[in-house]
Amino acid sequence: MRHFLSVNQLRVEEIYSILETAEDYRNKPVNLNKQLFAANLFFEPSTRTKMSFIVAQRKLGLEILDFHSESSSVLKGESLYDTARTFESIGSNLLIVRHHSDSWFEELDDRISIPVINAGAGKEEHPTQCMLDLLTIYQEFGTIEGLKVVIVGDIKHSRVARSNAFALRKLGADVHLCAAPGFEDDELDFPYISIDEAVEICDVVILLRIQHERHLHKAETSDYLQLYGLTKERERKMKNQAIILHPAPINRGVEIDTDLVECGRSRIFKQMENGVFVRMAIMMTVLNEWGIINNENNFKACKTLAAN
Repeated sequence: MRHFLSVNQLRVEEIYSILETAEDYRNKPVNLNKQLFAANLFFEPSTRTKMSFIVAQRKLGLEILDFHSESSSVLKGESLYDTARTFESIGSNLLIVRHHSDSWFEELDDRISIPVINAGAGKEEHPTQCMLDLLTIYQEFGTIEGLKVVIVGDIKHSRVARSNAFALRKLGADVHLCAAPGFEDDELDFPYISIDEAVEICDVVILLRIQHERHLHKAETSDYLQLYGLTKERERKMKNQAIILHPAPINRGVEIDTDLVECGRSRIFKQMENGVFVRMAIMMTVLNEWGIINNENNFKACKTLAAN
């Protein structure tokens, strides 16, 4: 794995290996004891993803090269490629990139000689969020194969929906989508169902916010919760073991009733906790793959389940 750009690039056993490595890091601290630099190139606002990477980097002992686009040479017209090459040239060993372009990684492609991790690409991909969602589901059920997962919300504008839908199907889940009129994405080859059907059949419901910043016009949300969101009445119809996920930020009272954000079946803040360990595992994986580190002992063998 030269760069970590999409979960689609991974084999099933590679996905499980990262998940198991993340679990290992939760219980067994790891520090590289070697001076390495990681640059966090975030061209879009971020709280959870950026801070999660920073905590993960500090836990690993990486030196952090922070970046703020609003005070950088981007304002002078510098391209993503030239920004990335600058950080590579001054000694960064790893680039974490979030950018509004759906395909920003094509600008870097094989022109960058250090590993690159995708922290969000427009509406197309959010692979590290996908991996922490997979870990949260795996912790809960001990498997992903055969689970009924429904992704609910602004499917059309969600990179989380795209990354998760394909990865979950690859791991054997039965994936459905649910969206208000106009929020569907016809390019995704998954069946759509209503929110009322979704809550009754799902083992996992992944809620998405309305991404107003990607809409041409601000969407109306006054009656969204009652028509398309997870109300307390709908939550009571869910299976006993079913869980609620949300990548956040959360629009309380829009896609989910505020009382459900921290209810007994919610794993929303568990997802955030898992993000640190998943991102540690991903960074260690690519650094090891490039030979920048040699930490074979830090990687657990894939479980037999993953190989089957």
